[in-house]
Amino acid sequence: MKTLIALFRGINVGGHNLLPMRELVAILESLGLENVATYIQSGNAVFQSKSRDVSKLAARIRTAIKKIHGFQPDLVLLDLNELQQAVESNPFPEAEAEPSKLHLYFLGSVPQKPDLAGIESLKARERFALVGKVFYLHTLDGLGISKLAARTEKLLGVSATARNWRTVQKVLEMAEGCG
Repeated sequence: MKTLIALFRGINVGGHNLLPMRELVAILESLGLENVATYIQSGNAVFQSKSRDVSKLAARIRTAIKKIHGFQPDLVLLDLNELQQAVESNPFPEAEAEPSKLHLYFLGSVPQKPDLAGIESLKARERFALVGKVFYLHTLDGLGISKLAARTEKLLGVSATARNWRTVQKVLEMAEGCG
């Protein structure tokens, strides 16, 4: 069994794409996934799977949610090693002391032509780094007022879902204890 982490994008935000976590657990279990656990309502799930094809599994999950709830959320599916590597590769370790200001954007794929100059032009009191399929953003003034945060996905040219450091740490703890 392989431990996987599903990071859903855009569920339970602003009253749209509502998916209670207990229903998400039931959907994932109906797909044969085991030891399913979720963290907060924004769509973080940890589970074990026998599936070897992560992209097919992600498609099955999206399809099952659409069938039951009428919308098909984007999600990034990571294995435990990928999440551990994302945490270990944090280029801003000093920012970990303020976990609400350090964000990891998990990308659907490695950006082929990211507009790093565009990202650089938007940054105010922020720092960023692109490492493989993770975009790290340290927002000194918070994510809510960041012009860069609002345009990151478009400038990278790939789909993304962001989590703050606290959430990443909690999901990693859950994944390491899964099973």
